[in-house]
Amino acid sequence: QVQLVESGGGLVQAGGSLRLSCAASGPTFIRYSMGWFRQAPGEERMFVAAITATGENTLYANSVKGRFTISRDNAKNTVYLQMNSLKPEDTAVYYCAKGFSRSSLEYDYWGQGTQVTVSS
Repeated sequence: QVQLVESGGGLVQAGGSLRLSCAASGPTFIRYSMGWFRQAPGEERMFVAAITATGENTLYANSVKGRFTISRDNAKNTVYLQMNSLKPEDTAVYYCAKGFSRSSLEYDYWGQGTQVTVSS
């Protein structure tokens, strides 16, 4: 069983930055690829970024490429999402999940989500 807990969300003005964290349980975290998704009200859950177990490979949605950076610290069982130059359209609940794909169907464990609100 894998448990994922997100934190770091909040309210920020457009142009600002936030760093989300996702803490994972279990000693085998270093074997997991991890991803971030987001879901705005009334919309489907959308892929944001993903990172392989070693951190060697990453994927980004075009909408966040160049603004967001995914990283991980396997010693802390934590994956991060650094979000810069935030826009109002980045407002959503952000979820971390175990897997490495642009499709949410390829992820098998999910966190409960953390709210990010970007004001204009």
